[in-house]
Amino acid sequence: MSRLERLPLEGYVFLYLLAYLPNVIITKLVTSTLHAGLGRPLTGLETLPASLIISTVLTYIFIWASGWHRDAHSVPVLGARFPVPTRYTFLSGLGTALVLFTVPLSFTFEGVSIPFIQLLMRGDILVIAPVVDLMFGRRVRWWSWAALVLVLLALVITLSDRGGLHLPPLAILTVVLYTVGYFIRLAVMTKVSKSGDPASVRRYFVEEKIFALPLSVAILAAISASGIGSQSGALSWGFIAVWTDPVILPLFAIGFTLTIISVLAIIILLDPRENAYCVPLERAASLIAGVGGALLLAWGWGLPMPRAAELVGAAILIGTIVLLSVAPRLERRTAPLRAERP
Repeated sequence: MSRLERLPLEGYVFLYLLAYLPNVIITKLVTSTLHAGLGRPLTGLETLPASLIISTVLTYIFIWASGWHRDAHSVPVLGARFPVPTRYTFLSGLGTALVLFTVPLSFTFEGVSIPFIQLLMRGDILVIAPVVDLMFGRRVRWWSWAALVLVLLALVITLSDRGGLHLPPLAILTVVLYTVGYFIRLAVMTKVSKSGDPASVRRYFVEEKIFALPLSVAILAAISASGIGSQSGALSWGFIAVWTDPVILPLFAIGFTLTIISVLAIIILLDPRENAYCVPLERAASLIAGVGGALLLAWGWGLPMPRAAELVGAAILIGTIVLLSVAPRLERRTAPLRAERP
């Protein structure tokens, strides 16, 4: 990771937020503004194939250009060595494929604000993070429990303000698949790769992504080829017509930022500290990017403003990031003093 390896974890979180912000804004704009050729905004299923294909190509280029492929398990093919997943990173790739479907779709539901759907999805992950730690016998420190409580508080405030979930069925399915995918990922990460070894991070990223990305594209292609339901028509447009449409430029930007996000996310989540520490940092940063994106969309493009409760929830999550950044440092400073006491 060269120079990036010297960054503190909060530095990666800040870069992650900066990459996530344009991803949220561009995705929402593409799926909420009128498309000249279709006479309506594009759906998430129409934008997803191209953005995933672009991200797949860019990720493969990154894996080769960065040299990260050298740390992965590999097999010889015609005199060259190609990285392959182990059984664990194969399983994680299945979970990642679920996440890759659901994150872009979560920004596209009509009548569902970005901050709300992100609070809901991030809240689920924050609940399972300490569960995974306890499953593998990892210690969960007090500040991680405190962060979990704060994030759940933000979720309760937002849900109460809305009077409940009130989500379309596809949005509920999106949340469920996202949660299942992340649970699989966190369990595998904790078992095989949360060691603090940079080579382990590189190995995990390569082995997971070389399988998960083409799998997600292949599943979309199969749905499109099946001709079943209205979704297949949307996917067909997203696979074929999109490449000669002007919208391919913003979709390239979505795929590019998604690639950056995936690299930074794996570095954050594979930090050797407990999941109940790393996951709230990563999840809260993505939610703040979502809220910031919603505010910019409201100010610059006239989209609906986030609700007051959603802004309160975001403020609580900012406090969560501060807590998780400061508390471990205070703990390290006070530990020698406690040790010196008789």
